[in-house]
Amino acid sequence: MEEKQIYLSAEMTSRLAAIDIGSNSVRLLVAEALRGGMYRILDEEREPTRLGRSVALEGKLDDESMERTIAALRTFKEIASGYQATNLRTIATCAVREARNGPEFCRRVRDEVGLDVEVIPADREARLAFSSAQHAFDLSGKNVIVADIGGGSTEIVFATGNLIESIFTTPLGAVRLTEQCGIVDGAPPEAFRHMDDEINSCLKKRTTRPLFAPHFLIGSGGTFTTLAELVMAGKKQFDIPVAGYKVSHAEVRHLLDRLCKMPLRARRSMAGMTPDRADIIVAGLTIIDVLMKRFRVNTLVIHTRGVRDGLVREMIDDLLGSDGIAAADQPELRDEAIERLATACSGEREHGRKVASLAGRIFEQMAEPLGLQAGDRMLLEWAARLQDVGYVINYEQHHKHSYHLIRNSRLPGIRTHDLELIANVARYHRGAHPKRKHENLSRLSSEDQQRVQRMAAILRVAGGLDRSRSQQVRDVLVTVADEGVTLDVVAEQEPLVDIWGAERRTDLFEKVFGLPTTIRWASRAGSLAAQPASAAVSRKARKQSKHHTQPESAAAADNCKPTA
Repeated sequence: MEEKQIYLSAEMTSRLAAIDIGSNSVRLLVAEALRGGMYRILDEEREPTRLGRSVALEGKLDDESMERTIAALRTFKEIASGYQATNLRTIATCAVREARNGPEFCRRVRDEVGLDVEVIPADREARLAFSSAQHAFDLSGKNVIVADIGGGSTEIVFATGNLIESIFTTPLGAVRLTEQCGIVDGAPPEAFRHMDDEINSCLKKRTTRPLFAPHFLIGSGGTFTTLAELVMAGKKQFDIPVAGYKVSHAEVRHLLDRLCKMPLRARRSMAGMTPDRADIIVAGLTIIDVLMKRFRVNTLVIHTRGVRDGLVREMIDDLLGSDGIAAADQPELRDEAIERLATACSGEREHGRKVASLAGRIFEQMAEPLGLQAGDRMLLEWAARLQDVGYVINYEQHHKHSYHLIRNSRLPGIRTHDLELIANVARYHRGAHPKRKHENLSRLSSEDQQRVQRMAAILRVAGGLDRSRSQQVRDVLVTVADEGVTLDVVAEQEPLVDIWGAERRTDLFEKVFGLPTTIRWASRAGSLAAQPASAAVSRKARKQSKHHTQPESAAAADNCKPTA
């Protein structure tokens, strides 16, 4: 796999700089933004300050590491100024995030250097790393795992193509493990086995196995770069770029076994070894080894960029925007993005559109009598259009995958909080009812949980009204009364399958709104059609049997799946 070009020939628009304060080193990237969202690298610098070396054991940043880091930041700021960078952002990750005196360190940086440090959460760190990887490699049609190993933590992303399916954050860092497990010069074999066990245990607790078979693992961070340089030096491959270099699991295992038996002095003198990484490389390679075993992936692809690259791209997006107009003010951009995501992942575009239309109509007519929030209609319709994107992972649990794919997507013009609501509504378009104990729902306030339950209840019924996938239902007329809710289904011919499908999905609807529900056919708006005497199963019998009906046959389920 070849890494993509980082820049295109185009007119320069601005110069910017990004500083990443990590647990092992501080890195600077100075770039020139180009049209089309690309950039040209002007300068890069790295200073190994080992800021996180005492955090794991003492819970705070030590004075010496802070002094070295502040000195490096002062130098980096001067370099950025020399390039006349008009935009400079500084982020800090695991060490500063976890240290008790992290806020104090940030105040010192602001007062002594004049830089405002943004301490980012682990999941944002993972997203920046993935953003960098997806710009570097063509991920179309591939299932991948992206791992970013730092000094204090490892962030892991499962992705299908350019869509994030899951994010896992772990306290597995090369510096942290070296200290915690006593991996010092001359450490006994038991120390290495203990470290292996600790990594295995942590990954079992904090990650799940991917439901897909990953094509490869993309690794970013200094550990991966050093691994590639050591392997290449061993093969005397001196004229091959590190970016995109492939390493097999067997090569990782062989190198790790060799390094475990070497004294620190010998490691430092190895061809391809970065001297300041020699003492932590064994811990870093052990993380890689266990990751590849845990996720059953045999091929590792080296990514030489990472979080700082993702930050620069984010800065460029903020700088350029879309002709200077916010996406929220361009609904066509938002709708196009929703359409692209639905089409690429589900193969159910027409079904999604029909369900969105029917759900919107039901919501519209219930809003005033039942006190629904008017703005939720739009969220409900977006959730309907995206409810089946999880098909791209697999059919059986596609509602759960839809939640993760929607939540981790970046849809222009939709606020992060609204995206969380949409993802939850799509999550409950089928399967178990919303429960407060569900992690995805528990993150929301009580008010938002109620909003999700109401929207999901309507979405289930609307989805049932296109159970045949024929889009034959043209409209729904809703009557809300004290004795119950009546849905008159408008269609040219009696939509037996669609009414049957909707009736089987009224459980949540009746529970949430506290009203019994009747669904019947209206051949045209405002006129109810008489039920044919030849109907094989009465409406009442269907309603009574919905709780006892077996799941659709495998054949029926297969008819709902997108074709490959």
